[in-house]
Amino acid sequence: MSHQVLARKWRPGTFSEMVGQQHVLQALVNALETGRLHHAYLFTGTRGVGKTTVARILAKCLNCDTGVTSTPCGECGACLEIAEGRSVDLIEVDAASKTKVEDTRELLENVQYTPTRARYKIYLIDEVHMLSNHSFNALLKTLEEPPPHAMFLLATTDPQKLPATVLSRCLQFNLKNMQPEQIVAHLTHILSAESVDADAEALSLIARAAEGSMRDALSLSDQAIAFGEGRLAGAEVREMLGTVDRGQVLEIVAAILEDDPATVLSLVAHIAEHAPDFVSTLDELASILHQMTIAQTVPDALDTSWPDQARIVELAARATIDDTQLFWQMATSGRRDVYLASSARAGLEMVLLRMIAFRPAVVIQPQAAAGAPPVKKPEPPATPVVREGGSEGAQSAETIAPRNDQAVPTDQTVPSSPHRASVSATDEIAVEVPESTPQSIPHSSSHSKDNPSATGAGDLVGIDHSQDVAAPSASGSHERGAEGDRALTALPGHQDPPVQRQSDTRQSEPAGHTKAAPLGAEAPINDSADAPALDEERVTLTALSPDRWPLVFDALTFAGILHNIALNLELLEVSDPTLRFAIAQADASLFNDRHPEQLSQALSQQIGQTIHATIEKVPQTSRTPAGHRAAVAAQQLAEAEQAISNDDALQQLIRAFDGEIIPGSIRPNTADAGFDGQAAAPEDLA
Repeated sequence: MSHQVLARKWRPGTFSEMVGQQHVLQALVNALETGRLHHAYLFTGTRGVGKTTVARILAKCLNCDTGVTSTPCGECGACLEIAEGRSVDLIEVDAASKTKVEDTRELLENVQYTPTRARYKIYLIDEVHMLSNHSFNALLKTLEEPPPHAMFLLATTDPQKLPATVLSRCLQFNLKNMQPEQIVAHLTHILSAESVDADAEALSLIARAAEGSMRDALSLSDQAIAFGEGRLAGAEVREMLGTVDRGQVLEIVAAILEDDPATVLSLVAHIAEHAPDFVSTLDELASILHQMTIAQTVPDALDTSWPDQARIVELAARATIDDTQLFWQMATSGRRDVYLASSARAGLEMVLLRMIAFRPAVVIQPQAAAGAPPVKKPEPPATPVVREGGSEGAQSAETIAPRNDQAVPTDQTVPSSPHRASVSATDEIAVEVPESTPQSIPHSSSHSKDNPSATGAGDLVGIDHSQDVAAPSASGSHERGAEGDRALTALPGHQDPPVQRQSDTRQSEPAGHTKAAPLGAEAPINDSADAPALDEERVTLTALSPDRWPLVFDALTFAGILHNIALNLELLEVSDPTLRFAIAQADASLFNDRHPEQLSQALSQQIGQTIHATIEKVPQTSRTPAGHRAAVAAQQLAEAEQAISNDDALQQLIRAFDGEIIPGSIRPNTADAGFDGQAAAPEDLA
């Protein structure tokens, strides 16, 4: 047979002829040049990536007559014998046919003998994962401590099946799959040398059909050359591989973007005439959508090996990123539906029609429609928000509805295609709101006078349940209710419920955080009377002083750990633009060398000028924001306890019901700087 297949004819003979696998080649070349050779190598990877080829080239490098080298001559007797497969010192074993332990023992009986004529006796065991457990056990001792003249080269496509004891005795290299671009470049070189005409589409189809295997790519090239009578054309290669015409898939994408199901079905019918694999059609569709997404997001990363790149860019410009993402998801998940459908064609058609049906609608402004009135999207029933408080409870109600940023606005129309259901412009939802009565909603009339906007058409009035009193059914019950009201108002310190407590509306603060007194108020601790006033919008450097630092801190903002550090700092000295701080040793567990710089940046941004802050560790500090807050909290608590003890009405209740105040249950009102004198909560009394 004079003809030799491309995979054998163009098998690399040196490391420089290898395509890809640079991570493996670099390690082997450096080991050969420095003499750091291992006695056992394991090459792993999928079929056709070069495992056996690398092992044979390594054998040439070890036994070349010129010496151990990374560039064998390829002309000496040893190199020629290895290339032709007749070297007596290169023992190639197919482990798939030599699985028994007897075969392994017979193989290892001759390991102790020196090579016949070469430098090393090399054992190349291919598909080593096929050996039995007994064979691996017989190989272990020799594999761990072979004679100096013996070397083992193992190759496998399934390293997971090898025992860990074998893996630990070998130097393992994992060969990667070839990229389509590498395969196309290598095929171009080979076919040019073989004087075979090939277009770019044919090479791209073969490269992708090879799935990372260079041997598969060369075998498919041989088949394509025979099929095309000496040339490679895209249409012929596609027919040979049984793949769908990529141009037809592009037309399907265009029809989907045009919301044209008739054209989609017509294209599927045309594809079905060639008996294709409909799952591969979906794969091709997903590949195109992937390329379109890349063109929309990162155009520079678009694969240039495709000859129809311009068409992909055009389709990407006509679609939104939401469309391509949704279509890709449907295409990949639709592969399962193709197998479950009554026929593969029906499954493909349903996936494509689903893309049209579930494509997001295009929103058009009302004025774009010729004279058509705006169509309002029906909304869910409004749910009134019940507000606490007397007159404030009569505010306009808010509608609680699920938030959807992608929802179509209510004043816009949603026409997309004639195949979608349309909403009539006369379909409107009218919501009738029952009128509120003064009996059910206290203070509503007075509030409507003060706030006329709260009583407009369609507004729902909130109900203050804290103010509800049972409706009098008779004069007796009414009198009893009046007597109860007079009894309540007779208590000292009784007030009508406030409209809205300030403590209910303020934002929650972190645990352990105590609000300090406002900067404008008189502070009982470390407050200088002649200190400059603080700017409400921005703290100035003139407002900073050792005495004022605990008060100024509340007007500054620090993030993360820096807040905890600054909370425990004492300002020692202010020297424009330098601020010298001190931190106690007990509070410096989280402090590091980066915090002074971070503090300087934070102060510079908030003060509006360059600030240089230094922090030094001291045994103890006295004027820190944390200490100030603790002192203010203690003072407020003492005032609260004193107010409780001086409340005559509360003391009468305690004596009448033999009650007591639970220790530690008194909490000052921190809605403002001071204590408001309110009594303890009922649950704090026993």
